[in-house]
Amino acid sequence: MYAIIRTGGRQHRAEIGKTLDVDRLPNPVNDSITITDVLLVGDGDNTIVGAPQVDGAVVKATVVEQYRAKKIIVFKYRQRTKYRVKRGHRQYYTRLRIDAITV
Repeated sequence: MYAIIRTGGRQHRAEIGKTLDVDRLPNPVNDSITITDVLLVGDGDNTIVGAPQVDGAVVKATVVEQYRAKKIIVFKYRQRTKYRVKRGHRQYYTRLRIDAITV
């Protein structure tokens, strides 16, 4: 069984027992959360597509860790103008373990 969920404006495929990296959520580690923004639920040959959400579908997950991704270097350069800007960015993420999908 799997579900397509939306968190942080992005869509993710959630399967029971798998871990999922989503944009940072304000929940502490080992906290249980419920995600009600479920767009699709699939189970073998049966697929329920929401319009836009599946009514009554809930995905339960546990926060495994809060972390930051590897640093990305953004370097801007214009030739012959002495223009050089170097910036770095590290995105915040929350790792979730999917516990249950109910319809």
